Amino acid sequence: MRRSEVLAEESILCLQKALNHLREIWELIGIPEDQRLQRTEVVKKHIKDLLDMMIAEEESLKERLIKSIAICQKELTTLCNELHVEPIQEEGDTTILQLEKDLRTQVELMRKQKKDRKQELKLLQDQDQELCEILCMPPYTIDNTLVPSLEELNQLRQHVANLRETKATRHEEFVNIKRQIILCMEELDHTPDTSFERDVVCEDEDAFCLSLENIATLQKLLRQLEVRKSQNEAVCEGLRAQIRELWERLQIPAEEREAVATIMTGSKAKVKKALQLEVDRLEELKMQNMKKVIEAIRVELTQFWDQCFYSQEQRQAFAPYYAEDYTENLLQLHDAEVVRLREYYEVHKELFEGVQKWEESWKLFLEFERKASDPSRFTNRGGNLLKEEKQRAKLQKTLPKLEEELKARIEMWEKEHSQAFVVNGQKFMEYVMEQWELHRLDKEKAKQERQLKNKKQTEAEMLYGSAPRTPSKRRGLAPCTPGKVRKLNTTTISNATANSTIRPAVGGMVYRSPVSRLPPSGSKPVVSATCSGKKTPRPGMYGANKENLELNGSFLSARTFKGFQI
Repeated sequence: MRRSEVLAEESILCLQKALNHLREIWELIGIPEDQRLQRTEVVKKHIKDLLDMMIAEEESLKERLIKSIAICQKELTTLCNELHVEPIQEEGDTTILQLEKDLRTQVELMRKQKKDRKQELKLLQDQDQELCEILCMPPYTIDNTLVPSLEELNQLRQHVANLRETKATRHEEFVNIKRQIILCMEELDHTPDTSFERDVVCEDEDAFCLSLENIATLQKLLRQLEVRKSQNEAVCEGLRAQIRELWERLQIPAEEREAVATIMTGSKAKVKKALQLEVDRLEELKMQNMKKVIEAIRVELTQFWDQCFYSQEQRQAFAPYYAEDYTENLLQLHDAEVVRLREYYEVHKELFEGVQKWEESWKLFLEFERKASDPSRFTNRGGNLLKEEKQRAKLQKTLPKLEEELKARIEMWEKEHSQAFVVNGQKFMEYVMEQWELHRLDKEKAKQERQLKNKKQTEAEMLYGSAPRTPSKRRGLAPCTPGKVRKLNTTTISNATANSTIRPAVGGMVYRSPVSRLPPSGSKPVVSATCSGKKTPRPGMYGANKENLELNGSFLSARTFKGFQI
């Protein structure tokens, strides 16, 4: 048995002996039972508090040891990572106190290795710094806050051998940048005005310090020159655009434009200056021709109004458009409005192009509808009618689909901008429905007009008799073809039609021909005695007409009447 266990048993015996002694004293004194109970509770409390305090102290010691173990383990893990070594494995069945001691020992060893590597790193960095100052090179890049690995230390040792190769690379880079800088300066007509620029352009290449800072400064100088060159080009292009715009507004003749064609390319300083002078000249000319310029701007403004589908009310809202006091202020207002509309159109260009596409499709649809109601379309040649019908059928399918696509896009646009998208002063879909309604009303009106015209024509025919109807292409003289001529009642007739009429050479009476239409096969027509719904000419009159035909046969046989050759 352990001594600690023996001492524990002795402590229990001592406690029991002390309690028995206290009971004997209370018995001799004559303390009542309830007071004995209270005093026993006090003794218990004192003993318990003492034991609790001792237990707390031991627990605290245990916690400190566990905390120290955790700290040592964490530091040991960090050191192993920094030194790139594997962590040491802990042995099993080790007490807390022994584990804490072993860990502290390992941490101290790792700290010493870290210190040795840092010292070696510093020594190598000092040597590298000396060589880099000679070659105008930056020091070898390595993080001093970290512990270098053995491989990193070897790389640092090899760095010195690579300095000459680095110097050759930097020199080649310097030569290339210098060449580009000289080209940019020539383009900008720029003379070196700083000591650094003079060192780059004028000094010997071998005398230039090839430090990283100088290379970065060279690159910065090149970027600045390229930015200036780009800005110069943008300014020149802006001036050229301004010149072209003024040319159009002032209606400058082509001969005068060709006189300044040499400055319409390039971006050198002298070209920029010449462009600015031309702009100033045109601006002065614009002030002298204020009315002409404003009218040209108004034409452009009208184009934007048309492209943006402005209604008449929206156009009238820009009051300066209708002013006749041609001043510089009026010109500025027009310029500002053109700029605003141009930006507005560019922002909503996709929607406007969609509406324009619908407008063009709608006009094409109306044109097909007009042609579909034109009877003369059946007389065309070359299959145009079939092509038009195919296009019309295709358009009837694509037009509603285009309307649905535009409706969805416009609804999305209205939701994003919280405002209505208007075309000619009204919402697009309302505008579309209005166009369809107007089309329906036009068709209804045309239908009523046709019905009224047919009614009047029927009434006139019933009152005066029907006039002969002959296709326009059959009018005029036609040569007589003997092979296609046949005798009918001593009269030569060919290609007769059922509704043909024969006018006598003498007199003005008109009679219906009793001859049937030739069948498609070209066989001889069948002579019918009567025509249903037609009046039969009287025999006496028919004979008179026959006589007239015989008397004038030589004249009538050379003419064509309503499809007949007589």
